[in-house]
Amino acid sequence: MDFINLNQEAQLEQINELSHQKAQVLFKHSTRCSVSTFAKRIVVGEFSDDLEKKFDVHYLDLIAHREISKAIADKYAVLHESPQILVIINGSCVFSASHNEVSLEKAAQVIG
Repeated sequence: MDFINLNQEAQLEQINELSHQKAQVLFKHSTRCSVSTFAKRIVVGEFSDDLEKKFDVHYLDLIAHREISKAIADKYAVLHESPQILVIINGSCVFSASHNEVSLEKAAQVIG
């Protein structure tokens, strides 16, 4: 699985633009949290070629880039949580899940 690293706040505008053609998924991960490590294993394990056709997955190491995590919370009107997965379609967050609910398969159900 190839994540698209999210390491600059300016990428949020690119994600918004891309979300008008293809759903965009943001996966926020804390490298210091065992729950987040478990969620990352689930995300990696669920990823498939079929899902890759439905959406791009952007990976945010929120320990290294906490300011981007705050910008995501502000931009999409969601709580800052970790681990967290968001689905962006047409510039809006249409799905957000955290902790034990983080799943690409659940995100895919929202997309259809």
